[in-house]
Amino acid sequence: MIRWLIYLLLSAGSLTLIARFLPGFHLRNFGHAVLAALVYGLLQTLLSGILGFIAFIPMLLTFGLFAFVINAFLLFLTDKLLEGFEIENLTTTLIGAVALTVLNGFWQILLY
Repeated sequence: MIRWLIYLLLSAGSLTLIARFLPGFHLRNFGHAVLAALVYGLLQTLLSGILGFIAFIPMLLTFGLFAFVINAFLLFLTDKLLEGFEIENLTTTLIGAVALTVLNGFWQILLY
């Protein structure tokens, strides 16, 4: 439980960091970053496996790089579900998804 809370806060920190350096990626405050990290994590837990199964052929043909497109879609859904979190365009969504995936992967390596 403690690791999960730490990971949630680190993921919120990742979102805040991305919002600071990526134009078009906006968060109102850190509270909204925590909420966005929670919603994104829930969507990723619930939908990522299903979407990966549906997109098996593109995942196979791109050697797994299509996972970034799936993560971008989940980030887009998070944007549409929350008020204080906004992404302006598709390019920003894709770059933000890649950055978030890399940063969260780094946090997972450190925690586990």
